[in-house]
Amino acid sequence: MLALALCHIPMALAVCDETTSLADHVCKHVTDTWQQGGHDLYLPVYTYHIRSAHTQEELDSYREDTLGLGYGRSRYNESGDWEGLYGMAFEDSHSKLQYIAGYGYQWMWGEQDSLHAGLGYTVFLTARSNISHYTPVPGILPIASINYRQASLNATFVPPYSKGNGNLYFFWARLGF
Repeated sequence: MLALALCHIPMALAVCDETTSLADHVCKHVTDTWQQGGHDLYLPVYTYHIRSAHTQEELDSYREDTLGLGYGRSRYNESGDWEGLYGMAFEDSHSKLQYIAGYGYQWMWGEQDSLHAGLGYTVFLTARSNISHYTPVPGILPIASINYRQASLNATFVPPYSKGNGNLYFFWARLGF
């Protein structure tokens, strides 16, 4: 599913108009990121469930060492901010595969060739076994990163979205090549 979606991105990007509509603005950012961006390897690292938001029984059943892999393309735009397109698959808190593909934007502080940090957002589609058995669901979450050259450690907060789900921090590494 993820590979199929990533393969169709170049064809979908060919339809951007040169108008000033929001859709065309978004299309241009996505197109430029795909065409000008470098390759990225995504490595999901860890999921931290907020202890006060979950019962001990829930915590005992959750997986926190996140195993998975992903691919993306990213670039620093003319403003020095980071933009990326990505797809990942990883084991969720219930040890079931979760898929996610999306676009991220971070406002950056610091020099790109040394230590720098970013804050921004990601807009995505995700599919999980416990949400209508892998029916894709859209979402938007905040992201933060600490970066050194082409390597970064990233985090997001997933708010509660149903009983026993959410209230967690998700961490992943991104390595540019």
